[in-house]
Amino acid sequence: MSIPGTPCDQGVEGYTAMKYLCLIYDEEKRFESMAKGEMEALMGEYFAFTKDIRQSGHYLGGNDLQPTKSATTVRVRNGRTSATDGPFAETKEQLGGYYLIEAKDLNEAIQVASRIPSAKLGAIEVRPIQEHGV
Repeated sequence: MSIPGTPCDQGVEGYTAMKYLCLIYDEEKRFESMAKGEMEALMGEYFAFTKDIRQSGHYLGGNDLQPTKSATTVRVRNGRTSATDGPFAETKEQLGGYYLIEAKDLNEAIQVASRIPSAKLGAIEVRPIQEHGV
């Protein structure tokens, strides 16, 4: 699948590839109450997944985020900037991190995203990157 007007690069296994952002949503409270061994096992799954997608050529970048209590929301209204502590909205699941991947199409991106460990606990949102020729 390709989006008209979106530039693609030669990428994974010689296919024309697109970039996708895989947004990882989890319940922060679940991690706060998780046993140490359980957390270590989950992190081991993440390290193995990241190693795998690096080796396959899908990996372009990624990071986990600090908890939402460290977030600041910025708004500009009528020329005035305001900054408030915390996330924009209270939700059950919070954005906890992301992977930027390259895939030949949306189906392949979904297959990669389905292997992200948090797909079993929360949700992964897969969004195509809109590149601008700037």
